[in-house]
Amino acid sequence: MKSYVLWSSAALLLAVTGCSNGAPTAGHQPTSASVSATSSWPSNAAIQVTDFSERTLSFHGVPQHIVALSNGDLDIIYALGGTVVGRPNSNGPSVVPAAENVQQVGSTHEVDLEKITMLKPDVVLGNYPMNEKDIPAIEGVGSQLLLTGANSVQDIRSQITLFGQLLQKQAQAEKLNQHIDQQIAKLQKATASSVKPKVLLVYGAPATYMAALSNSLGGNILELAGGSNIAADFPGLQNFPQYAQLNTERIIQADPDYIFIMTHGNADDAKAAFLKEMQENAAWNGIRAVKNNQVEVLPSDLFGTNPGSRVTKALDLMHDKLYPAK
Repeated sequence: MKSYVLWSSAALLLAVTGCSNGAPTAGHQPTSASVSATSSWPSNAAIQVTDFSERTLSFHGVPQHIVALSNGDLDIIYALGGTVVGRPNSNGPSVVPAAENVQQVGSTHEVDLEKITMLKPDVVLGNYPMNEKDIPAIEGVGSQLLLTGANSVQDIRSQITLFGQLLQKQAQAEKLNQHIDQQIAKLQKATASSVKPKVLLVYGAPATYMAALSNSLGGNILELAGGSNIAADFPGLQNFPQYAQLNTERIIQADPDYIFIMTHGNADDAKAAFLKEMQENAAWNGIRAVKNNQVEVLPSDLFGTNPGSRVTKALDLMHDKLYPAK
């Protein structure tokens, strides 16, 4: 059987390597997921959860064989004390060391149906809406496809709640979400009286760059960490409403203090390619971020993808870059 390849042409253009649901996704992304399981199901009763596509999935008990197609889902499952039998492809070590030797099964962009079939999972964790089209294929091999995504920190909290219900780890899920809430409150208190640094947050790969808007995960992390997104009012792209075209004139007028790049590719290559594009327009040289050498590629495991429960690390890192210690 050949691998079942599920490519969106636009997503392929954007994803240099297999990415997760932190990347741009077309269509509306719910900000929360409802869960209808109770906290003390008997082992022989059904667990019901409602995913981000508003589909209700039922399980006879806690799923024992889980496949995660994204690093964010993988991280959350392990943070809750669970394990997986299949994880997303990676060019380097797994973002979850405990899952290093777990079978790789593709990604949200390219699903290896043959490997998934061999693993006989109870549930596959995919992206909404990217993997919505794959429901028949996954169900055809005797599994269920549970869809979530993350265009905000609130979405990550909803993922944690949903997976906590799926694994019957509600207490652990609540603790993880409380930690996220506490981190956000601490950062907001620390920056309440500060002048917010102006930032251009760029997502993409060489020759394909976009400005991240406030309704993207990166944009939301930026604002929660105390930054001001200069592209907040840029018009979103039709297919990727969380991102906008780079408007050179408006960027130069806004004069950002920092330019941060999010990418799945090599960090040095991404920065060099972006700087080369800027050099083609001499006006970029007058931007404060360029003059002060404040153009930087953010860690791909925290910003090029959904970091899952490690979003607290992404918030901390962003805050430290915006407000460096004097």
